[in-house]
Amino acid sequence: MSQPKDFIYLSPPHMGGREQFYVQQAFNQNWVTTAGANVDGFEQELAAYLGAASAAALSSGTAAIQLALLALGVGPGDEVFCSTFTFVASANPIRYVGATPVFIDSEPTTWNLCPTALEEALRKRQQQGNLPKALLLVHLYGMPAQMKEILEITRHYGVPIIEDAAEALGSRYQGQLLGTFGEAGVFSFNGNKIITTSGGGALVSAKAELIQNTRWLSTQAKEPVPYYHHTTQGYNYRLSNICAGIGRGQLEVLEERVRQRRAVYENYLGLLAEVDELEWLPEPEGFFSNRWLSCFTVKKGCFVTSEELRLALLAANIEARPLWQPLHRQPLFKGCDSFGGAVSEDLFARGLCLPSGSSLTLEDQERVANVIKKAFSA
Repeated sequence: MSQPKDFIYLSPPHMGGREQFYVQQAFNQNWVTTAGANVDGFEQELAAYLGAASAAALSSGTAAIQLALLALGVGPGDEVFCSTFTFVASANPIRYVGATPVFIDSEPTTWNLCPTALEEALRKRQQQGNLPKALLLVHLYGMPAQMKEILEITRHYGVPIIEDAAEALGSRYQGQLLGTFGEAGVFSFNGNKIITTSGGGALVSAKAELIQNTRWLSTQAKEPVPYYHHTTQGYNYRLSNICAGIGRGQLEVLEERVRQRRAVYENYLGLLAEVDELEWLPEPEGFFSNRWLSCFTVKKGCFVTSEELRLALLAANIEARPLWQPLHRQPLFKGCDSFGGAVSEDLFARGLCLPSGSSLTLEDQERVANVIKKAFSA
């Protein structure tokens, strides 16, 4: 469905100019499949940026989560702890491999997985003799989770971490880039992310063997013989050389995109400083967010709701979205265990994401801010 020309989107793609060069290079070399210089180059350049041993370029972040779970030996009968306050793509792959998700609530400072709820859940599962096979930890809206506490807890119980950093490329915790703390890190390059490959994702790890095995699984797990011989179930999850070309051009402007998204957030703080009813997602000391989306909650008991703001913005041709509906409340996951839930449910009830694209102009932000100010002055 087409939108008016003046419609402001939540998080549109933002090209840097060099993407077409790499795509044309692929056409010139006639490598328009899931192999070629762009795929190899994108993996090497992404790994180098992150300081990771290696990376596997894949068709989506969802595919990356599934292959990460398989790499950790997760399968039928296993449980995987997962952030409840996230997009469904974080948890769906747990079921793809036959395992069961167990959802953990958020904490109110970063909105990410709560260390206290996590420790309670692990203690109970240990008493039952049924520790989870892994923790799928999500860094929401670019904001790092409380990694020091979470790492201490998971190491104590011997539970490996898969970092879902789909929204957090370029974000740092205590100076270290997200996606590099766990056994494996997952990224998404969907069209709405801070950089895009049109559609795609990646898995990174300090363990080169894990990534080598991921590449093998993502290309149908073909054995190294001159005919098609298979001993393991594989998948068609490799990123195309064309899409990887877009990614290479986007990686060149990643740091600029982080600066631009952070500037959008700071602009909103200034433009809406007079609206005391808004509570913005903070950035604690030692945390560095790429500010993929600029988000706030409306204070409890306020006469204007976040949904009323969303509808007012939409009427003005501006896209805004609620915060994530917790997964433990989704009919899809009915019957799954959860620990806590009040914090994430409250965030969902009061929260809103504003247009945050790196190409957003100050004039566009003023349009957004004026609609919000008008709603609170009515």
